[in-house]
Amino acid sequence: MSSQQIEQQRMSQELLDSIPSEIGLLPLRGTLVYPGMLVPLLVGRPSSVKLVDDVLVNHRFLLLVTQKEASIENPSPEDLYQVGTVAVVLKMSRQDEDSMQVIVQGIARATVLEFTQRAPYFRVRIQLYDPESVLHVDSKSEALVKIVQDSFGKLIQHTDQLPKELMHFAASLDHPGKLADLVAVNLNIDLAQKQHILEILDPNERLQYVHRLLIHELEVAELAAKIQEDVRKGMDEAQREMYLRKKLAAIQKELGVDDPQSEALQELREKIEEADLPEDAREAAEQELDRIAHMHPSSAEYTVARTYLDWLTELPWSKSSEDCLDIEVAREVLEADHYGLKKVKDRILEYLAVRTLKADMQGPILCLVGPPGVGKTSLGRSIADAMKREFVRLSLGGVRDEAEIRGHRRTYVGALPGRIIQSLRQAQTNNPVFMLDEIDKLGVDFQGDPASALLEVLDPDQNHTFVDHYLDVPFDLSKILFIATANMIDAIPTALRDRMEIIPIPGYTEFEKLRIAERYLVPRQIEAHGLERDQVDLPDQTLSLVIRHYTREAGVRQLEREIATIVRKIARRVAEGEDGKFVIDTSTISEYLGVPRFHDEVAEVNLAPGIAVGLAWTPTGGDVIFVEATKMSKVRPGTDLCLTGQLGDVMQESAQAALSYIRSHAEELGIDTSFFNDYEVHLHVPSGGVPKDGPSAGLTMAATLASLATGRQVRDSLAMTGEISLRGKVLPVDGIKEKALAADRLGIKTVILPLQNEKDLVELPPEVRESLHFELVDDIQDAFNIALKPGKMA
Repeated sequence: MSSQQIEQQRMSQELLDSIPSEIGLLPLRGTLVYPGMLVPLLVGRPSSVKLVDDVLVNHRFLLLVTQKEASIENPSPEDLYQVGTVAVVLKMSRQDEDSMQVIVQGIARATVLEFTQRAPYFRVRIQLYDPESVLHVDSKSEALVKIVQDSFGKLIQHTDQLPKELMHFAASLDHPGKLADLVAVNLNIDLAQKQHILEILDPNERLQYVHRLLIHELEVAELAAKIQEDVRKGMDEAQREMYLRKKLAAIQKELGVDDPQSEALQELREKIEEADLPEDAREAAEQELDRIAHMHPSSAEYTVARTYLDWLTELPWSKSSEDCLDIEVAREVLEADHYGLKKVKDRILEYLAVRTLKADMQGPILCLVGPPGVGKTSLGRSIADAMKREFVRLSLGGVRDEAEIRGHRRTYVGALPGRIIQSLRQAQTNNPVFMLDEIDKLGVDFQGDPASALLEVLDPDQNHTFVDHYLDVPFDLSKILFIATANMIDAIPTALRDRMEIIPIPGYTEFEKLRIAERYLVPRQIEAHGLERDQVDLPDQTLSLVIRHYTREAGVRQLEREIATIVRKIARRVAEGEDGKFVIDTSTISEYLGVPRFHDEVAEVNLAPGIAVGLAWTPTGGDVIFVEATKMSKVRPGTDLCLTGQLGDVMQESAQAALSYIRSHAEELGIDTSFFNDYEVHLHVPSGGVPKDGPSAGLTMAATLASLATGRQVRDSLAMTGEISLRGKVLPVDGIKEKALAADRLGIKTVILPLQNEKDLVELPPEVRESLHFELVDDIQDAFNIALKPGKMA
């Protein structure tokens, strides 16, 4: 050991001896200091500023300890690590009244034994560690020092982030602990790993741990350098090829050779460069371009290959439209185009909100299910407008060929990509709003199953590598916002339905139709027929009359046609010379639309015994059904029940179950036991030309039979729905919202529902819940007590 080293060791020992056993603690956020480091620190906490002021007056020593969580503004002792670094304050400069900058130098590691003071700042009793006292130098540690110095030098050579002078400084350090601290400071590791290194007191053990981290960092740096070199070589080859091609073109120009094929190939080559193709597509394009170079332009294969290249280069592989992530703007656009539909609008706004937090989120796959005319298709365009995306619509009704989705293989004459890829070429972005209309009307035949082909399109785990048979290279569909529409969810295959988020869109109430007509339908038809808004006046009373007596639908298509008829007749009168404002009131509406087509017959009818009103779900929304029953003298034994009205198997079984229950409980219902011995019951559901089936009519049939057998009428303005069991239980059914809307539309006042369907009432619009009275039953007897009037009809 040289005299200079001995003198430095003596001074270091004197410095260590001068450190008191109790000193102030300065918490650090997001950083730490190793012994020997010279570090500037910005001090801003009032307690920390007070600590530094006091330290500068006394011995200038303090303990630097890192917080476990940097976000904590006022840490407690539990929020701090136990091991820190004793440092000396070398210089202080004030930034302003509330903050200062200090330059500190780490001296030695120390462990916190006890907190002796907590205000105005922390003071702690410490145990100081002398690095020399735990150092054991042998040949193994000397070899490890040499290895770490060499590896650290290689890391410096492979990265531009570390200064080259560090290599010489590290080579001059033969102390394992100091070398480990120097390397740790310059490694790209997280704060927890750096703290762990600070807590390793044995210098040799610390250097071994740092060596493992250094080897990993060196491997990453060497791999990055190799990748960069490969990229550089590839660029050099591309530049060489470009140079040779330009030279060839110059030679041909000097010779006066005009080669149209070369110009076409050059044009294709430039299109490939501009298309920014992914690696797989680029390889396929370059391979096809090499084939074209050896073909004659008049050959059939040349045309096929050229068409393929045109498709590859014209697809939006990397072209995306920028989303409008302003939720308020999107909400205004959605509200301006559609009334109601809260669930769908909320789902789109939630997607935009998540996109603001996670830019690479995959687009949702939604399926809007509802009757015709409720705005499913037009809603897709509004969503695209709200997000500032392109809109693409693909009608799937009647599609039977799998190639319509996946495309044809290029071996076929006239092969083309599927309609998914064709639509993306038309949109020219890889993230449009893509509407798959009428997904429940896909067909199946010998040419394949298009519904199965859609499984890959609508699966978030697969559609990022969708392979069209014509392209034969993967295309990323994960950025597309798919919106499917359907009228009946049961017609969608189960596997396909499982991949979509189902959002039901039931029919509109009369109030909602009135608002839609005022805001959208009337202004649109006035503009479409060339009139001014102040020329036509359709009061609310008139629109309500049109809705109630000229239309009977879940949506608003027929309503818009009726409004168009009114406006068209007004336009004719204007064209014939009439002027002024045309006010259409309830007394003159028949002059424009004729006599009313529908009446609220359900609300007005006085039901005889053996007739009940049920509620049913149809693809066009909810509706009412009359169930009628009459008794006849038995012609032959064994004929108890006759069913007519094109009833399906489920409804026939419901009728049998209803009859069995009535017969088994005849005494409780006050029915003469001879009734079923003497009479045959005929149960009929009108509109016999329309097939009917489903599990919703059991309760209505039971009430009909009970009314017939007891002679008691069913209450006026009452309808019911529910399935029954032989034990007398009323079982839950689906489509409650659609059925309730139909009941409200047709003047029903009271609706009997299964008790288990109580949860569905929260989905009803407020005006429907106020208009209808709901009776919830769990037992058939309770339903009879509510539905049947007391006493037999005279």
